[in-house]
Amino acid sequence: MQFKKTNLRHISLLFLFFFSFPFHLFSQDSRKNDLINKNRIKIDGVSAVVGDYVILNSDIDKTFLEMESEGVSTKGITRCEILEKLMKDKLYSHHAIQDSIEVSDSEIYDYVDQSIDYFSEQLGSLEKALEFYNKSDEATFREELFELNKQQKLSSMMQSKIVEKIEITPEEVRIFFESIPIYEIPVFGTELEIAQIVIEPKITKEEETRIINQLKSFKNDVEEKGLSFGSKAILYSQDPGSRSNGGKYTLHRKKPKMVKEFRDVAFSMQEGEVSDPFKSDFGWHILTVDKVRGQEVDVRHILLTPKVDPLMLTESKKILDTLRKRIIDNEISFKNAAINFSAEKETRNNGGLLINPVTGTTRFELTKMDPVLYNQVRDLVDNQISLSLLDQDQSGKKRYKIVKITNRYDEHKADYSKDYSKIKELALKEKKIKSVQNWIVEKITDTYISVNSNNSQCEFSDNWFKK
Repeated sequence: MQFKKTNLRHISLLFLFFFSFPFHLFSQDSRKNDLINKNRIKIDGVSAVVGDYVILNSDIDKTFLEMESEGVSTKGITRCEILEKLMKDKLYSHHAIQDSIEVSDSEIYDYVDQSIDYFSEQLGSLEKALEFYNKSDEATFREELFELNKQQKLSSMMQSKIVEKIEITPEEVRIFFESIPIYEIPVFGTELEIAQIVIEPKITKEEETRIINQLKSFKNDVEEKGLSFGSKAILYSQDPGSRSNGGKYTLHRKKPKMVKEFRDVAFSMQEGEVSDPFKSDFGWHILTVDKVRGQEVDVRHILLTPKVDPLMLTESKKILDTLRKRIIDNEISFKNAAINFSAEKETRNNGGLLINPVTGTTRFELTKMDPVLYNQVRDLVDNQISLSLLDQDQSGKKRYKIVKITNRYDEHKADYSKDYSKIKELALKEKKIKSVQNWIVEKITDTYISVNSNNSQCEFSDNWFKK
């Protein structure tokens, strides 16, 4: 999506600045009682105090470094702008606590575990990571990561709470669009609608039995021999997202993030129980419940994915090649072939039409498309059917598919009727930004805030000096 002038671009950048600024993993956050540490104050210097939080001069320096390490250009960004962003972060965190917003400690610990593993992998070892970040020991490193990420999570949750109930009416969308000057009407890039048909190789009964029996043996080792479920997950699970932390996930009843089969088993069990093997689209699982906390549950699981027989994979390609020829020969339409033969249940009922996971629509903007999908369709003309393509599903299982571009929407200026969903998204984004801004104005007034006189030359967008 491209914007011609500053107004709409400003809306987009503001939203990004409010809601997706990089985590400040290594800023030296402190509480008010840190003010008694005179040596630290003398060496570092306080830029501002917001509620219970102190922002040091070094926080600003480190934010610049973090932005650069993330590949974000800092050209034209001033220290005053960074300071104001940090003050907003602390304002959110402070009022999140005041509003009794709760953060799951286990979720933060999981994130810390993943961060430690990532740093260690990137730098070669935990010891090198500690040296790189100038930490004396792992416990100190973990404690600091926990506190900083908890504050960041509080800030994020507070922002979400501010806008969670905001909706927009068609009339508001119309007024928003009509208020855009003609020379600032956004230009939407080329978009494609794509359909696919997937044929998966059959898993032999012998292989499925082997997987089930292996999981049953893991269950027996835990229940009868007292072996660690987490250790088994580290050694054997084929889930890359949880294997390194012993197969652990935290689930929330009202915020589903796993497939239905997984959630159904997780929320039906008591603490300490180990499930029987069960199947999902990813493979076969067993799971155990570590802790139940109201609406949340900590679980561990082991995923095993059946191996695909090469002969079965070859057979699935032959089936797909035959189906492709039938479509080309007009014996069956692509849509009906997808409905009747595709193995991908998420798309087959839509005639194979893919849903963009980012926008929730059937359109994929060419410049923002997943690289794998882009490479599969880039040489296709409209309505041309690709050759059979070797592909992998979410669990890494190989299968074959054919793809087709069903519609193409060339780059164009926004049209109210044709692009209503995109315009609605922009209008809602603007409304949310205004709501957040109003919240900030109100909370600055009734929150203790002190900005160091050294920053008196800063021209903040909000009244942080309370003049």
